[in-house]
Amino acid sequence: MSPAPIVIAHRGVPGHRLEHTRPSYLLAIEQGADYIEPDVVSTKDGVLVVRHENEIGGTTDVSERAQFADRKVSKFIDGVVYTGWFTEDFTLEELKTLRVLERLPALRPQNIPLDRTEPILTLDEVLTIAEQASQGRETPIGVYIETKHPTYFAGIGLDLDDLLIADLERHGLNHENAKIMIQSMETGNLRRLRGRTPLSLIQLMDRQGAPFDLINARDSRTYAAMTSRTELAAIAAYADGIGPNKSQVIRRDKKYRLAGDTGLVRHAHEVGLLVHIWTMRNENNFLPTNLRTSRDKVAHGDAVGEYLAFFDVGVDGVFSDFTQTAVRARSQWLGRR
Repeated sequence: MSPAPIVIAHRGVPGHRLEHTRPSYLLAIEQGADYIEPDVVSTKDGVLVVRHENEIGGTTDVSERAQFADRKVSKFIDGVVYTGWFTEDFTLEELKTLRVLERLPALRPQNIPLDRTEPILTLDEVLTIAEQASQGRETPIGVYIETKHPTYFAGIGLDLDDLLIADLERHGLNHENAKIMIQSMETGNLRRLRGRTPLSLIQLMDRQGAPFDLINARDSRTYAAMTSRTELAAIAAYADGIGPNKSQVIRRDKKYRLAGDTGLVRHAHEVGLLVHIWTMRNENNFLPTNLRTSRDKVAHGDAVGEYLAFFDVGVDGVFSDFTQTAVRARSQWLGRR
């Protein structure tokens, strides 16, 4: 029997706590997550901080801080114009004065009362959270790190790979037995990391678009093209797994219902790649239409039914915004087996 699928707490438990905050990660650990997941970007002074994006206007109270009003700018990030406040324009000391806001207030109003109660975390702090929570446990809590926009950051003199390896080395975690995984939507930084770390590397994919480093190099390959057997074999030369959008594993029909296995899991397994899908959420807004319970986007649908479908096609792990639901669904699936 293959190992049970792992549960990866996607930014903690953002369905119940502000994402990327200490309470969110601690709740995920309490609810049974195997890994907690931070997204990392850099500060002006070269410290990895944990944010969904380097633009923080929508996830912190920076817009309310008069002293930072002149930091609002427009930038090209991976070929797209964004206007706001960016982590790379602030020192860590400055960022630590900010407080976090709910990123999806319309869908997660339960988290709005938590606004402005938590600071931005560093990767160092998240690694420490996992280390402290692992004390006395037979199985340690893992950390599953995503590097955000590595080509962009390298272009402004902030190499995320260098900063990441330094953090891992400082914690004694850059070795093959450490429970750390590293993922990226780009390919080049994973290829470069392969020669610097024995840790598991995961190539993220999406149903649309392409890795920005390939676009930047005038390489025509898209994420969709990377799901071919030939490209999966090429990925296996530098990575240990793939992290596809869940609709790349079970397709949707025109009415956005679950419609059948694409074969991606089987093909990835044939070349030795793990498959960790993203992102599983409880709200009707994010579920296939045949698993929604009403037209209320905020209400919860049959999320367990979605997990069971993906476990049945053989995924090795799931990124989830609701750790408790993921753990319950996995237990149900294992019991059924």
